[in-house]
Amino acid sequence: MARRGQNYLNNKDMLRQIHVSKSNYCWFEDRDLHQQYDIILNDTKEIRESIEQAKQNRADRMQKEAWELNTDKKKRQSDFLVDLDTIDKSDLVFRVMTFEHIPDEPGRKNNPKSIADHKVKLNFPPFKHYVLDGRKFKEVGISHYNKNKEFDLQGGKITAKLANMYIKLVERYSQRSNWRGYTYIDEMRGQALLQLTQIGLQFNEAKSDNPFAYYTAAVNNSFTRVLNTEKKNQGIRDDLLEKSGQMPSWTRQLEHEMKSQERWQKVIKTRITDDQIPTETIKEIYADND
Repeated sequence: MARRGQNYLNNKDMLRQIHVSKSNYCWFEDRDLHQQYDIILNDTKEIRESIEQAKQNRADRMQKEAWELNTDKKKRQSDFLVDLDTIDKSDLVFRVMTFEHIPDEPGRKNNPKSIADHKVKLNFPPFKHYVLDGRKFKEVGISHYNKNKEFDLQGGKITAKLANMYIKLVERYSQRSNWRGYTYIDEMRGQALLQLTQIGLQFNEAKSDNPFAYYTAAVNNSFTRVLNTEKKNQGIRDDLLEKSGQMPSWTRQLEHEMKSQERWQKVIKTRITDDQIPTETIKEIYADND
């Protein structure tokens, strides 16, 4: 049930699709039971002390899901509060970030500085899922493993919904006033989409719950790289045109005119007569190049 008008993209939907996409690259003992984690940890030693927080996280998720499915407009989210005592600790799923199941790749980096630098390059940070089995921890999920429980980087794919989110984000961002006027905007879009497919799943849910900001920054960086490259190439073309005695691009002419006006303004602000204008300033005004 829709509670209010939604933006064209929102973090909740993006987080859900990121989670499902990562799960497509994982092996699970029982996908229905063990795919959804309740808490993210850095070590199995943290599991026992995190049980209560994991219960709270699961209760909050169940409450939100029940409220979203509710069709009674009179009810509030607080009406679907879940009692923590009704959640069995054996049902909790703990995601532990670890590289222990990832093969080594010696020499991948000349100066390795972290564990990841010694391992095979991955499309997202690796992890395992655990559940409590009596007094022990049972491994029920492994990232980057296929259904045969073998290491496999090609065994999954992102969801169609996440791919459409990439496209929609890039398209909307390219329509901003500071970008849409460029003739090479299509190249910007293409580079941004390529960048998102490469880093999209690297978003770490343990550190942030705002993938929209993460993706927007990546798109902005891609657009800026293309812009800087095109400006550099255009500068080279204009230099060659000027050296051959031809007119440079309109952009170069406009920039030259604006700089000349700025120099004249500098002279006017000094409030001195023409014969008192310093020689260096005159050279600047009539200079062909800075």
